[in-house]
Amino acid sequence: MFLDDRKKLILHAIIDDYISTAEPIGSRSVSKKHELGLSSATIRNEMSDLEELGYLIQPHTSAGRIPSDKGYRFYVDQLMKACELTVDEINAMKIEMETKINELSQLLRQASSTMSRFTKYTSMAATPERKNSELKAVQVVPIERGSALVVVVTNAGIIKNSLVKLPETVSPEFLIRVSNIFNDKLSGLTLEQINIMVIREIEILIGSSQEILMPILNGVTECINQIDTSEVYLDGTTNILNYPEFKDVVKAREFLNMIDTKDILPLLLKNIKNAGDNGISIQIGKENEIEEMQDCSVVTANYNLGGLVIGTIGIIGPTRMEYARVLAAMKYIRRKINEEIDRIIGNSFKDFNRDSKTIKGGLTDSDEEKGELI
Repeated sequence: MFLDDRKKLILHAIIDDYISTAEPIGSRSVSKKHELGLSSATIRNEMSDLEELGYLIQPHTSAGRIPSDKGYRFYVDQLMKACELTVDEINAMKIEMETKINELSQLLRQASSTMSRFTKYTSMAATPERKNSELKAVQVVPIERGSALVVVVTNAGIIKNSLVKLPETVSPEFLIRVSNIFNDKLSGLTLEQINIMVIREIEILIGSSQEILMPILNGVTECINQIDTSEVYLDGTTNILNYPEFKDVVKAREFLNMIDTKDILPLLLKNIKNAGDNGISIQIGKENEIEEMQDCSVVTANYNLGGLVIGTIGIIGPTRMEYARVLAAMKYIRRKINEEIDRIIGNSFKDFNRDSKTIKGGLTDSDEEKGELI
């Protein structure tokens, strides 16, 4: 059924009041507080219609009404007014987000912490599983005689490294050749495309002893495994316990147990639906496929670089969430993350290119003269 303007005004008023008070809203309260030009009896009749249509719920006889998941969805999609952040709020978040972090995982962790403090809800952030990430470069950099640093860079600017032990006779020139072979065979491949056949081909081309080859291959494998593993950060775990909906001990325990389950959060962040034009998704109550989350709302946003998802951030709160305020904060944080990503990615490749030009690393000329060419 189409909601006329009068029903929309009443539904808007009830949801706004319930978000503020957490108390069922009666017709007399709406009549007194909002200048709708309607009698209490008229409002009561309209509330009955809204309940019949599934937008409101009456918790018990003679009580006022509270919004249903359907009511919140209609509110978010059509009724809610945009919230403007204050200058002080923007400055506070800007200071927290511009801390000159130079790693994407640290950036998402900081964004999660900032969102939790600002919204007073539970926040989460994750680096996704990156099986579709492409390798951009592989470098084996000598550190000192007998050790080298294997560095792997993806097309999303993710940099991972692994320290490996090598025979002292391995020369910097040999490591340059090894780096060139790895780059030639691995650059442009996704993690899923790096299989045993590719590795075997690299072994043949390098043609060195297992004592030298295996530590380097193990170092590259370790870097790839680090890239492929999703990291999840959680902040403000107990914030939700400050809301009346979670005063019940059993419900509170269920929530804490749920977010303590490692597999749940990546699933929540991966399951992004109902994303609007701003790329932000809102899952309300039973819209969440995870049963333990059906008393909550989850607001999430992906961060992309060149069409590749490189991170996700989310907020968990009661369905009686301050949606407008959360969306305003999420939009701002998302913009700041994108700005910081551009800076980090640019710096990462500059640093990597600079390091590639100084491949000799920590070895001195005298060190090179002592080594034998492999």
